Amino acid sequence: MRARAASRASQRPLVAELEAASGLDPRQIVRALAEPFGLPVMETAEMLSQAPAFELLPLAQALARHCVLLRGADGALTGVIADPFDLDLQTWLSTQARASAAAPLHMRLALQSDIQAYLSKQEESARAVDTLAPGASEGRRDGKTAAVLSFASVSEGASPAVKLVNSTLYDALKAGASDIHLESTVGGLAVKYRIDGVLDHATSVGGIETAEQIISRLKVLAELDIAERRVPQDGSFRVEAGGREIDLRVSIMPSIHGEDAVIRILDKRAMIEAYGSLTLEALGFDAPSLVTLRTLAQEAYGMLLVTGPTGSGKTTTLYAALTEIHNGREKIITIEDPVEYQLPGILQIPVNEKKGLTFAKGLRSILRHDPDKIMVGEIRDRETAEIAVQSALTGHLVLTTVHANNVFDVFGRFTHMGIDPYAFVSALNGIWAQRLIRTNCPHCAAQYDPLDAELEGVHLEREEVGEYVFMRGKGCGDCRGTGYKGRRSIAEILTLNDEIRELIVDKRPIRQIKAAAHANGTRSLRLAALDLVRRGATTLDEIKRVTLHA
Repeated sequence: MRARAASRASQRPLVAELEAASGLDPRQIVRALAEPFGLPVMETAEMLSQAPAFELLPLAQALARHCVLLRGADGALTGVIADPFDLDLQTWLSTQARASAAAPLHMRLALQSDIQAYLSKQEESARAVDTLAPGASEGRRDGKTAAVLSFASVSEGASPAVKLVNSTLYDALKAGASDIHLESTVGGLAVKYRIDGVLDHATSVGGIETAEQIISRLKVLAELDIAERRVPQDGSFRVEAGGREIDLRVSIMPSIHGEDAVIRILDKRAMIEAYGSLTLEALGFDAPSLVTLRTLAQEAYGMLLVTGPTGSGKTTTLYAALTEIHNGREKIITIEDPVEYQLPGILQIPVNEKKGLTFAKGLRSILRHDPDKIMVGEIRDRETAEIAVQSALTGHLVLTTVHANNVFDVFGRFTHMGIDPYAFVSALNGIWAQRLIRTNCPHCAAQYDPLDAELEGVHLEREEVGEYVFMRGKGCGDCRGTGYKGRRSIAEILTLNDEIRELIVDKRPIRQIKAAAHANGTRSLRLAALDLVRRGATTLDEIKRVTLHA
């Protein structure tokens, strides 16, 4: 009994404790634990091949106790646990299984992460859209209070539309989605999640009337006009999940089949949870890129531009750079739309265009607030660009972002805004372009030999890849069947010297500027991505998707 009490007292998984103490691989530890107890080991793929016995062990209880009851094709019941010393849990599982006396219970051992992956997969299938039964609980919400989301809250109460919206939000947050797309179709609504930068179809909802009710529900939450269906609308609301508040931005767009909605999830703590700590190393950049970025971020004055498409991690990189250079002896001020993460000791100003606080107005006010370093969330127009350039020329370090495909397209963007090229290059210290590349799932990645057509697709010859280790994920419960798990950053960096400045001011052809940049050490995004492929960290398909035209 004392041993069982000690097991219950320690909430840290047993395998994690043994891993920390021994340094062994978790799966080796599970196999070593299973042998003396006579418990076969079960992997996620094998779990997914069997049906859950939720009529005996409801999903909510399985989630709470971190165990699973499965039913095989022959009707046999299998209990899956992570700690063989937890006799109380085994006894409890046996009690739950007695409801089906004809089927004996067999115990199996698995990693707690594999059990969690299986249960997460089953949570997706438990969405309200599968039944659309009436009732969903809606947390109390007013202008200042967030609606509370939990598995229990999306399984009870209210109307089908409320239940579906709540369950979709809950599933998307559990899956780590950055956006939720609700797309009207001829017969209803398609629900998609953007996970690791790629849209993943989640489910479909039948019925035009139901689809309209769901969009109307979102409009109510975001305080939009539910009667207006002819023009785009933008709004926001807040939910509470996992003990923290999460901001959601809603964009409603009319379409030929009704209205589409996109919900952007702004989880202010997601970066810390994803990376462990907000540092440049944690973002996955290679060592030479880190050295250059730190050098640019530690300049006394001038401008550092970070560029890339939406969702490429530009703001996260600037946050990490600010965190590293913040020493408490300099005034750092940011203006953002919105403030995505709160940085201690740094004055952060949210843009509020409805009240007249734009990037340009805020930046003018910041200059009167005695700053040393300034971060501008995004340069969108000529006025903001001009003030940012002048700030960099008058002794401030300005870190900012602009949308462009690569470092060389930035010059065209600023020329189009009407910025004087000489002032721009005089202020500019460097340009940093980045992308986020999905990495292979460590649980299911295996070595393979690519076809010649795959190599040709990324402009590689067979003789060039002799030292490459090609890896590709097969798909498992841990990676939701995609073969990828997580992302890391790659960068293309242009540091300006006198030669490059002269070429830009003289408006020389871009190929001459590129040649000078490459001679000065600039490495393209494609080469940075190919280096990850060479080391088996990602795939040819992924670099083709992200960098082929960058």
